[in-house]
Amino acid sequence: MVDNRYATALVIACVLSVLATVYLSVAIGTKHWYQYSSPTVRGEANVSDLRSLYEEFMDEEFDEKTYSDTLFRLNGTVGLWWRCVIVPSNAHWNKEQDAKMMLECRSFSLPQQFTPKYKEPGNHNSGEDMLRTYMWRCQFLLPLVSLGLVVLAGLTGFCACLCRSLTPVLGIGVLHLLAGLCTLATVCCYLAGMDLLHRVSMLPDKVDGSLGWSLYLALISSPLHMMAAALLLWAARSHSQNYYRMTAYRVA
Repeated sequence: MVDNRYATALVIACVLSVLATVYLSVAIGTKHWYQYSSPTVRGEANVSDLRSLYEEFMDEEFDEKTYSDTLFRLNGTVGLWWRCVIVPSNAHWNKEQDAKMMLECRSFSLPQQFTPKYKEPGNHNSGEDMLRTYMWRCQFLLPLVSLGLVVLAGLTGFCACLCRSLTPVLGIGVLHLLAGLCTLATVCCYLAGMDLLHRVSMLPDKVDGSLGWSLYLALISSPLHMMAAALLLWAARSHSQNYYRMTAYRVA
């Protein structure tokens, strides 16, 4: 029989784990990790230049400098698997002052996620930037590892329920702790990668960058996983100590 304190801790840990997993899943699938605010399009030459950037952005060819410049100048947003720009819905960008805007997105394919980053974006002769390359790869691999750990913890917990045993709770808590650390590392790698990108690709004048709500969701999910881990570890340790005391009492 499980003590009410342990049962309460396990229920709260399950709720926290579910919330953290939902937040992380939403963050992975959405596009608003980082967003740029660009000035209004003015002038025929400027419009022509931006339209050319947009067409290159929508092409199949993948080039970091091209899509970065487009994100900078067209109110772009970028996530772990998506890059988007906001453009007028009509063909004549500068003819209407209050033209309806729409969000156009392209996904990062799996081969593109493993494409090396260069010290000068777009210049393949400048040499590979190992730090940015591995930061980029970590930022999309680590959240998948985090979700995998939570799924493994859930399967272990389900088996523990069937066996009516609290013995695996310690391992489940460790898995949640590792998941929280992986999520936190994801956010750190993403922020460091964006900072390094802005050092080698200077933002144009009057273009500002800011963190998006998707990143904050991922950031919130990390402490939720860690709180769930703390409750699970406490329940496992306390139950183990209580069990050994009861065993010693019965022997005596």
